[in-house]
Amino acid sequence: MLEKETSQSFKDATFGHQPVMAQESFAALGVRPNGLYVDCTLGGGGHSRLILRHLGENGRLLALDLDPAAIEAAKTWGAHDPRLILRKADFRDLTELLAETGLGQVDGILVDLGVNSGQLLSSARGFSFQGDGPLDMRFDPERGQTAADILNSYGEKALADLFYRYGEERGARRLARAIVETRAKVPFSRTGELVALANKILGHKTRQRRINPATRVFLALRSEVNDEPGALARLLNAAWDNLKLGGRLVIISFHSMEDREVKNLFRKGPKDVPALWQGLWKKPHYPSEKELALNPRSRSARMRAGVKLKGSLT
Repeated sequence: MLEKETSQSFKDATFGHQPVMAQESFAALGVRPNGLYVDCTLGGGGHSRLILRHLGENGRLLALDLDPAAIEAAKTWGAHDPRLILRKADFRDLTELLAETGLGQVDGILVDLGVNSGQLLSSARGFSFQGDGPLDMRFDPERGQTAADILNSYGEKALADLFYRYGEERGARRLARAIVETRAKVPFSRTGELVALANKILGHKTRQRRINPATRVFLALRSEVNDEPGALARLLNAAWDNLKLGGRLVIISFHSMEDREVKNLFRKGPKDVPALWQGLWKKPHYPSEKELALNPRSRSARMRAGVKLKGSLT
């Protein structure tokens, strides 16, 4: 049955979201009928529904998301499934959440670090540079600083460092200087304002790029708003403690910085030191040509997976 299932099979009607590398991530998890699993980034629910389809009555899946819209959407198909535990929560708190739910150590953890289509398609959320909306970008719209807060309060150096570190934007300094000069007249409040400025300052340097000049700027802001690097670091540190021996960690990333963190986790330790992890593959897996044709947004995705081994670095 699995070979007939595709990302399209689990496209969410509410979010219009297609899970990335659904079959590949399922296979990497090695899902067993009575196993315990965590989907750290529920989103449109595609990965979770695929896992649930192959769980037995004693299997359990804890599905997390900071976005209340994702949790509400999941209730339409999973509210009466006793195998599914839904939580509006940050995956950086995985250890506490597993203790709270009584699951303890689990057999597999799945993380998709991308933004779901529902967030991108809603201009009111401010994640996309395709339309005009408020400069928000919070995964959890009920708390935290917005992208507008950052643009209007960070100093020029802090903004430049942010765009370069999280967005790898070579024109970071020029853009930061232009932002500070612009906000002195009128504070930023709309995505369209930032897109227009990014195109003006960075556009002539990026004509050979296949991406919009605002792409990396939006990525950097979103990372800062939601402290994505901090959340990922917390999760990677907690994964070992929360997996059973032989348990698997599968992570789909969309940015080279994230991929480096995951790669470093699965890298073997020094000579004569037992390794904590064994990577399933030497290189990351990428979406197939078929998936890219169906879902162009998956083009930046790369997946790595590792198995928890017996051993310790201490």
